Amino acid sequence: MSHLDDVRARVAATIAESVISHMNELLVELSEDRELSREDRYTEQQRLRNAIAHHGQQHKEVQEARRETLTKGGTIL
Repeated sequence: MSHLDDVRARVAATIAESVISHMNELLVELSEDRELSREDRYTEQQRLRNAIAHHGQQHKEVQEARRETLTKGGTIL
């Protein structure tokens, strides 16, 4: 397995884990990885950034739905 394949697998596993702190740690690690080309590094970091952004949006939607459920009739139950 090439280094790039290993990095792709690690990125996929980290995204599947869906833990923001782990995604951020891998982002930093990739920025210092000189075995990857600039383009490959950017591509893998972008996958992580997109997953982080999606996770944030998903969290916001869940919180809004929860608030809506809790505030039926205009007051918090």
